[in-house]
Amino acid sequence: MNEPIDIVIPWVDGQDPEWFAEKQKYSSKKNEDDNINRYRDWGLLKYWFRGIEKFAPWVNKIHFVTWGHLPEWLNTEHPKIHIVTHKDYIPEKYLPVFSSHPIELNFFRIEGLSEHFVYFNDDMYVINNVSPEDFFRDGLPYDNVTEVPLRFFPDGIDHIIGNNMMIINKNFNKRETVKRNKKQWFSLSSPKSALKNIYMLPVNGFSAFDNPHIPTPFLKATWRELWEKEYETMDSTSSNKFRGIGDVNQWLARYWQFTTGKFVQSKAPQGNFYSIGRDDEEIAKAISGQSFKMICLSDDSVTLEYDKERDFIDGCFSTILGEKSAFEK
Repeated sequence: MNEPIDIVIPWVDGQDPEWFAEKQKYSSKKNEDDNINRYRDWGLLKYWFRGIEKFAPWVNKIHFVTWGHLPEWLNTEHPKIHIVTHKDYIPEKYLPVFSSHPIELNFFRIEGLSEHFVYFNDDMYVINNVSPEDFFRDGLPYDNVTEVPLRFFPDGIDHIIGNNMMIINKNFNKRETVKRNKKQWFSLSSPKSALKNIYMLPVNGFSAFDNPHIPTPFLKATWRELWEKEYETMDSTSSNKFRGIGDVNQWLARYWQFTTGKFVQSKAPQGNFYSIGRDDEEIAKAISGQSFKMICLSDDSVTLEYDKERDFIDGCFSTILGEKSAFEK
């Protein structure tokens, strides 16, 4: 692929007293965005940049999205870094925001963002060589569509996935959509996904899609189309300063790419998901052995031993990404 591919990565410094004070001004009650693990910084961002420099040097631009604060070590003069604050691209009527959803739903407004871009959370790391073809092929997102039943768990985001699916089923007829895109849905390049899609075929309407927690490729045009077709939904979510029960999230754009056929079916997710504290042994093996191209290290427990775990993860990364990058001062 010859077209430029950008990366968008949002980051927040949950220990910034100015940010915290502003957040508290708008937080009138306890909500899920108050959990410490939603904003806790692990001090591992330097390894994210080192991974990009070492394993993905072809990246065109990194759009680093922040409330306004920056890591003190970040070399903001690096030619590939574009510092983006919320007020630079999110419409003023939505500001300030403390939920990830408005931040994500408005990415397409970032000035200079390429048509092809990959969305990284700041807990997703590149630990082995990746190529443009790992994200885009023939100008389309390289992604894996696998329909699955929607199951609801306590304290999860299944209600948000449900909101996404309501929008998808409102706009697309399942049988017609699958028939039109059968080469992707039943591709022999991903036999497990094909079998699952066949199994789910009799279900009336789309249920849900598998959501691997790894970087996601997007077409900017997908977001424009979503805002045109579902303005009220996108506007409503963007208006919530904290997560709301009726929110949609960035996966809606991924599902939209599936149902419009604007993707190439990948063999399987090219990364793996781990929970810090629960999966430490597997994390150490995955990083030192570079078992996957990408990993997600989720901070999903408020009770873990933060200092101990931080030092452990730092030690793991230092074995493969111990050298300072040009993204650091």
